[in-house]
Amino acid sequence: MATDYYAVLGVRQDATQDEIKKAYRRLARELHPDVNPDPATQERFKEIGLAYEVLSDPQKRQLYDLGMDPSKGGVSGAGGFGPGFAFSDMIDAFFGGGGQRGPRSRVQRGQDALIRVEISLQDAAFGTQRDLQVDTAVVCPTCSGDGAAPGTVPITCDMCRGRGEVGQVNRSFLGPVMTSRPCPQCQGYGTIVPTPCVECAGDGRVRTRRTLTVKIPPGVDNGTQIKLAGEGEVGPGAGPAGNLYIEIVEEPHEIFQRRGDDLHCTVTMPMTAASLGTKLPLQTLDGQVELDIRPGSQSGQSITMRGRGIQHLRGTSRGDLVVHIEVQTPKNLDPQQEELLRKLAVLRGEERPSGTFAPGQQGLFSRLKDALNNR
Repeated sequence: MATDYYAVLGVRQDATQDEIKKAYRRLARELHPDVNPDPATQERFKEIGLAYEVLSDPQKRQLYDLGMDPSKGGVSGAGGFGPGFAFSDMIDAFFGGGGQRGPRSRVQRGQDALIRVEISLQDAAFGTQRDLQVDTAVVCPTCSGDGAAPGTVPITCDMCRGRGEVGQVNRSFLGPVMTSRPCPQCQGYGTIVPTPCVECAGDGRVRTRRTLTVKIPPGVDNGTQIKLAGEGEVGPGAGPAGNLYIEIVEEPHEIFQRRGDDLHCTVTMPMTAASLGTKLPLQTLDGQVELDIRPGSQSGQSITMRGRGIQHLRGTSRGDLVVHIEVQTPKNLDPQQEELLRKLAVLRGEERPSGTFAPGQQGLFSRLKDALNNR
């Protein structure tokens, strides 16, 4: 504070109003311009007048004791609102607003962090374990989190005297209103770090890279988040660490499509295999199995293999593997293959060798021919 008004009047800080008034009158008689016209004495006379104006008013004196100088713009004239005074300040004063009371702690909770991890369908089905490199904030090893250089300690702020806030008196149409704001010198902490730690610049934490082993349970899917409590960033002043969230990104699979906990794939086979039936080797997440194709299988049909899908995230059972059948129709037949198909049509009663059909038994080829001729 630039001027000590108590020292100007020559009184103690706990002086009564009568003591302040007597001290002012005594000095005013000695320094009055009529008694001593010296310019330096006149400046001194103005100084004691300013000190008395502040200390004789209980509200101004309270503001001064909080570290503010109301003579320098802190109090407006009657009938107005002081500089920087807002209607919200008046509401705060009358209804208990204004935010915190007392100094705020330098110890703050750290922020949460998010890391995306790509895994395969196999890992999503059965779970896996990953070692992750995490760049995060940790407690400063030099100052142990208090932000002060070794051998030094934070000191009490001389502006707010450790309160973390300063007051301001303003005059409104309702009368004098006193509001509180965080101390601009210590930012509301109540203490000042005169010699900050060189390594962390007074923040109490530094950034570093560490390895973290993460267990990914079976059944996770795209967007699944795994919470690791207390593995996020350490807060300022060595405050408690936030949480670390692992978000799963599942890589596409070349064979299977995932729908919930079920897997789907498509098996393509020739018309003869679908007609006669066959057994096909099929690679699943559990290894190779034999898929039984029944005679007469049609395109669009599916075969469900129970328990061959993804394990449920909150259970021990698994989804299914659904195999969709797609039958290929042969094309670009050579003469011999075409002749064989015509013989098969004759044997099945679907078409005669001459290309004509028996009454009431029009075959597929003739129906296609008729459709083209009628266009």
